[in-house]
Amino acid sequence: MAAYEYLALNPLGKKQKGVLEAESERHLRKKLSEQKLILIRCKQGKEYHASNWFSPKISVKERALLTRQLATLIEAGLPIEEALSGVARQSKKKKLVSMLLAIRSKVLEGNSLASSLASYPNAFPKIFRASVKAGEESGFLAVVLVELANFSERTRNNQQKLRMAMLYPIILTLVAIAIVVFLLGSVMPDIVTAFQRQNAELPPITLFMLNISHWIQDYGKLSLACGVVLVFLYGLAMKKASLRLIRDKLVLSTPLLRAPVKTIQITRYTSTLAMLAHSGVSLVDAMNIAAQVTENQIVQAKLNDARQRVKEGIALGTALDETDLMPPMMLQLIISGEQSGELDAMLMKASKQQEEDTNNWIGTMVGLFEPAMLLVMGAVVMLIVTAILLPIMNLNQLLG
Repeated sequence: MAAYEYLALNPLGKKQKGVLEAESERHLRKKLSEQKLILIRCKQGKEYHASNWFSPKISVKERALLTRQLATLIEAGLPIEEALSGVARQSKKKKLVSMLLAIRSKVLEGNSLASSLASYPNAFPKIFRASVKAGEESGFLAVVLVELANFSERTRNNQQKLRMAMLYPIILTLVAIAIVVFLLGSVMPDIVTAFQRQNAELPPITLFMLNISHWIQDYGKLSLACGVVLVFLYGLAMKKASLRLIRDKLVLSTPLLRAPVKTIQITRYTSTLAMLAHSGVSLVDAMNIAAQVTENQIVQAKLNDARQRVKEGIALGTALDETDLMPPMMLQLIISGEQSGELDAMLMKASKQQEEDTNNWIGTMVGLFEPAMLLVMGAVVMLIVTAILLPIMNLNQLLG
């Protein structure tokens, strides 16, 4: 059966939207008639592919919730199709209900859950589908789904921490820029103009700040428009792999950016690798999928080289050590896990430690940014105030 999104009239003459499973449009009319609804129009849920830009998306929070609900129902002994139907009934979002029922229809046709999820690549990324496939093949689907739910929740929590940590610095920066632009664009010209009318000689710092003020008045809006256009052009340019490669090389060759970029990329890689390995995905396949999570192409290429070395029979710790990307403590944990036969557990431990270190580092950087921004803002405001007060002091001296 397929999932149909319908618009119908209820007995009171009001329009009602919903999602319902039916074998055909005729069958849908019959089921709606039993509910005393008159069908106005309907459409069958679409199937999407990885290259389809219009494939529906769901948030990390929604994915974590439905994964945990699905794991609970499957763990209770329900078949996959019934579990999907149960999760769909719990959801209040039409988009999510339609998606789950369409996946259920494909499962009823004989497809595996992993291949059914592939119809919605933007909602269920490759890492998610690979883990589900491993869970189905091993017979521990419920355990894998619980692990995926935990992973999704950790990812969401990390994203929220990062957003909250960056919120205050961003607001502070915007307020600082607005204050400076207001002082230079409105306040300073009015005050300095009064001294120019008296043919008073202006100090160099006042002339310098006045030139900046005139530039903001004359070209401020144009500069803002150019900035928006440049951001748009940058977004278009980054769609080309060759230009992204140049950007990634520049980032890794910049001393101030090299360390944070490597830390963030390796944190993503180890977290994904640990989750996939713990879910039963083979190490080589897990390394291939985890490398795709990284955004820097140079880092990704080194990790792919490490995967090839592991495929040739080299130990994971040795292969990752050759990339010169991993922190020493993480490498030691991985090597220890290989030697003791507990690689999955050590990967999980290494990923959690790396996530904690990354969160602490981000918190430290944000904590340092706030006073630094206040100092810069104070220095700029002091220059503006000085540029305004100096002519006044000179005028008082002349009058004296």
